[in-house]
Amino acid sequence: MPYHRLARSIVVSMLLALSGFGHAQSYPNRPIRWVVPFSAGSTSDVVARAIAPRLADLLGQPVSVDNRPGAGGVIGTDLVAKAPADGYTLLFAGNAPLAVNVTLQGKVPYDPVKDFVGITQLVAASYLLVVHPSLGVNNVAELVAAARARPGKLNYGSPGNGTGSHLTMELFKTAAGLDISHVPYKGSAPAITDLLAGQVQLMFEPVASVGPHVRAGKLKALAMSSAKRIAAMPDIPTVAESGFPGFQSEAWIGVAVRSGTPHDIVVKLHDALIKVLQAPDLREQFGKLGLELTTSNPETFTAFIKSEIPKWAKVIRDSGAKVD
Repeated sequence: MPYHRLARSIVVSMLLALSGFGHAQSYPNRPIRWVVPFSAGSTSDVVARAIAPRLADLLGQPVSVDNRPGAGGVIGTDLVAKAPADGYTLLFAGNAPLAVNVTLQGKVPYDPVKDFVGITQLVAASYLLVVHPSLGVNNVAELVAAARARPGKLNYGSPGNGTGSHLTMELFKTAAGLDISHVPYKGSAPAITDLLAGQVQLMFEPVASVGPHVRAGKLKALAMSSAKRIAAMPDIPTVAESGFPGFQSEAWIGVAVRSGTPHDIVVKLHDALIKVLQAPDLREQFGKLGLELTTSNPETFTAFIKSEIPKWAKVIRDSGAKVD
């Protein structure tokens, strides 16, 4: 290689290296907006507001939580997809807007794979399989036997078509080969009310919603939908342990940014979030809500988001789920 070309190549490499170093040194130099595509008071909002001030302390700039609910998380997610790729607009990434809605709604204004880069997963919320005591079953095997003995006679409730609760039960029905009828409600509250009254016999719901009724003896807990048992209810086995290896369904939450965000900024955000999540009091706070900390690196989380899309697409197609 001629000397002048070699020299130019070395200079370009040095400039690129210095550019990356400059990003890491200067970021952030102004406030950061963290878009939560769900309403204030939701589990996502609670998690974001617990993390945001700690993240701000580490980064040296304010981190404001910006709730942008609507269309199952699509509105807020699309806002981040169209924001500058500079690390100053974060997405509170969840399975509904990034993995489910692309199939459930038929069309969304962003590409969940091409438009985002994952930073890290934060927490996962298991669904708890609960039944009304009058059903007279004590474990998953007994529930399966009861349902097979009465095909089409048992009813399960959900907060609505296409919700995590609905799709998790459909996944379970497919795994167990069951015929159980779906009764969709407009939200968790009316569904749980009818479950407590025995109008429907079972459902999958987050621990935070039905855990208190289990502890009060009004509902019976049979299994967790997560891959492993959770700290909040360590005595409850998983569905996978109960005869269905590989079964897993969780509402996962993480952080993502728009594709094209400089890699050194992605790394800086990842490292700061991992440090925040090491706080014992935060782990305890989330544990009481039935949330398990599940951190990951950017490459792993990005690949995980991509893998969730075909998984739920099959469940949605097989169940015929539609948006309410």
